[in-house]
Amino acid sequence: MDAYRSPLLATPGAVAATEPDEGVAGHYGDPFREQRRLAAGEGTVDLSHRAVMRVGGPDRLTWLHQLLTQHLERLAPRQATSALVLDANGRVEHALYGVDDGESFWFHTEPASAEPLREYLEKMKFWSQVEIADVTDEYAVVWEPVATAADSHLSRVTERGRDVFVPRAELAAYAAGTELAGVWAYEALRIEAHEPRAGLDTDDRTIPHEVGWIGTAVHLDKGCYRGQETVARVHTLGRPPRRLVLLHLDGSVDTLPEHGAPVELDGRTVGTVGSAARHHELGPVALAVVKRSTPVDAELLAGGVAAAQEVVVDPEVGLHVRTQLR
Repeated sequence: MDAYRSPLLATPGAVAATEPDEGVAGHYGDPFREQRRLAAGEGTVDLSHRAVMRVGGPDRLTWLHQLLTQHLERLAPRQATSALVLDANGRVEHALYGVDDGESFWFHTEPASAEPLREYLEKMKFWSQVEIADVTDEYAVVWEPVATAADSHLSRVTERGRDVFVPRAELAAYAAGTELAGVWAYEALRIEAHEPRAGLDTDDRTIPHEVGWIGTAVHLDKGCYRGQETVARVHTLGRPPRRLVLLHLDGSVDTLPEHGAPVELDGRTVGTVGSAARHHELGPVALAVVKRSTPVDAELLAGGVAAAQEVVVDPEVGLHVRTQLR
């Protein structure tokens, strides 16, 4: 199968992004200017490489409610949501970002998640009246930093902006006349907002508590789903073994630490680097997952680059029930 290439890569000045964002523009010639525009509430980001899926049928919300970490059975039309698929041990397998249009639940996810996620959902249909479709060939996602739905396109509106589901045949026309910004700018603002990305800021051991997904992608007051026992146990009785941090990197170094690079304290590896970017105000920054026991004020090395921590996940998260000695 041919590698995906967005039509917006034909825009003058467009420079293609690299893994895991192949197929769209990393930037259009001036990453910091693009970033400042997005921060000011202007611009459009091409995320058309992401997978788009649709679940229809009268049982879709109650069925998804039983499978995912989010409370969905009474989800109102046009209300944005996010959810996870966990394994039996409560570890994150997939993250999805969705909205219901009153007839179908639409969501986007990482490109590599599309097929295994579709297969899992198909396997779990049983007698439920649902129809699952991968519609990536028909629909694309763009992101805009405006928290309103200004046109007829289905949008997932959040505090930070909106994901717009655009018919793929209309992508070039939709973007025409807008100020385009690349995924470099989008990622820098995502990192600033402490938003983890599945596959970059997570690994095969990640549980939701470690990266701050409790309360945003995980609802703590709903029925049973796969992995719920771990979620409930860690929330009430124990602290997760790792925690997400924002790293402020030494700006005098001209390279960013690579994904997966070790985070070290006094010569010992205490974590790994996830996403890294150059922010127009903060300078070089990264998200990393470190051991919970790492002192919050410790100076670290991230891929050999000096880094100061900003706490994202409290080391004491969890432990909501304490044993009372008699």
